[in-house]
Parts: sequence; C-alpha cells; structure tokens
Amino acid sequence: MPSHSAAEFEETARAVLRRLPEPFRAHLQDVVLRIAEFASPEQLAAVGMEDRWELTGLYEGIALPEQSQWDHERKPPMISLFRQPLLAEMRETGVGFVELVRHVVIHEAGHHFGFSDEDMHALEESVED
Repeated sequence: MPSHSAAEFEETARAVLRRLPEPFRAHLQDVVLRIAEFASPEQLAAVGMEDRWELTGLYEGIALPEQSQWDHERKPPMISLFRQPLLAEMRETGVGFVELVRHVVIHEAGHHFGFSDEDMHALEESVED
C-alpha cells in the first residue's frame, strides 16, 4: 500500500472542501487546514485520548452556532489531519485514501457547523467523488 505524503493529504483534503455544496464552502474559507504526523499531547488531552494512533482528525475552534460578535482576537478555526494514524487506518480497514480523507475532513468540518453525526453523514453523502 503506498504511503501518501503530507502534500497529497493536503491536496486531497482541499479538493474535498472545494466540492462541498454552497453555502458550506463560503463558511470554511477561514478555516486553516493542517497536516501533521500525529496529534500533539495537548490535542489528545483536549479530546480525552492518550493513544496518538487513535486520533485521525481534529477540529479546533468555536463552532459557528456558538460564535458571538464579541468573539475577537482568537485564533482561526483549524482542521488537523493526522497522517500516520490515517495511514494505519487505511492499512487496517482497506478503506481507500480519498474515501478516508473525505470522511475525516467532512466530519471535522461538520464540527465547525455544530452538526450532529446524522448531519455530517448527510453532508458526506452530498459530496461527489
């Protein structure tokens, strides 16, 4: 199984974001996309995890429904994809690279909108390959 580079992860994730229906794309323009090998200890702690191999993606920021006009001087929201855990999941499950990246990106983008898991599945189904 090929080992995809960080650049390939970023390119594929950006392609997923470009294929999201409007108005989702417009609301994600300020979200930073970051590819890292693993989550940091702080990121793991923030979601109550200890094993760096278990976290494949993370949304960090204030969801749109929770934002206030008084929220300023804050860091931009960020979607992180963790390359090594994603590669391991691909090997373990046999899920394809594009499908797995699409699933994780849409799931994390869904957190930006304050979506439920059901809403995220509907959004994922709306994105064509």
